[in-house]
Amino acid sequence: MGSAAGTAFDTEALRRGIEAEDATALLSLYTDDAEIRIVDRNSQPSRPRIVHGLDQIGEMLGTVYSRNMTHHLDQCVVQGDHVAFTESCRYADGVRVLGTSMVSLRDGKIAEQILVQAWDE
Repeated sequence: MGSAAGTAFDTEALRRGIEAEDATALLSLYTDDAEIRIVDRNSQPSRPRIVHGLDQIGEMLGTVYSRNMTHHLDQCVVQGDHVAFTESCRYADGVRVLGTSMVSLRDGKIAEQILVQAWDE
């Protein structure tokens, strides 16, 4: 369940970070030069939103987890140096969000992430 270098990815830290809405804990799971590509209604596949490096990722996570909503890690699968997971969220007004991510690891940390997300309208 670890990366090719033999360093395991901490799925429980991922779960705790998401469900406790702890941006700092989640940020510790990323490499310094990590990159997230986000595809959704506003950022189409031909022009995804790119978030690069710990500063930008930390800012994004801080914004997401400061909202009045709940987060739940639904599924997480680790195979070698890849992780796939789904996260479901719910705003206080009932609007739901579903995100699915495919992750590449380096030394047990997230180096690349592709996030596809959709929400109620």
